[in-house]
Amino acid sequence: MNSYLLFKSLHLIAVISWMAGLLYLPRIFVYHSENNNEIIINVFKTMERKLFYYIMTPAMVLSWIFGLVLIHEIGFEQLNNLWLQLKLILVVFLTAYHFYLGLLLNQFRLDQNTKTSKFYRYINEIPTLMLILIVFIVIFKPI
Repeated sequence: MNSYLLFKSLHLIAVISWMAGLLYLPRIFVYHSENNNEIIINVFKTMERKLFYYIMTPAMVLSWIFGLVLIHEIGFEQLNNLWLQLKLILVVFLTAYHFYLGLLLNQFRLDQNTKTSKFYRYINEIPTLMLILIVFIVIFKPI
């Protein structure tokens, strides 16, 4: 079996899982911020916590692990390629966004959210834009 293709497949599976969470958690925040029913708020808190800690964070860690394994497989000298540097910069940005969502999650957990649903609708577009850029950079390797 080709180890490169195995790790590439595992990397893609982890990235898809991570992206699903990055796209869905802010959407839950939209509904959470618009709701005042205590029972429903507790359901949102449970959904947010489980999504972040049981799906998103492990998927992010696995994305990084398998991504670094892929770089090892192709050779670390490939880090000289500008397309790979750009991809890694965008992935670092997505990782920072992930942890920012964790901070927002903690504010909701403590009932200290101060942001509007409109804010969450806007930040929900960030991972989509990053995903589009990353896919085009990786597929076309324009630089």
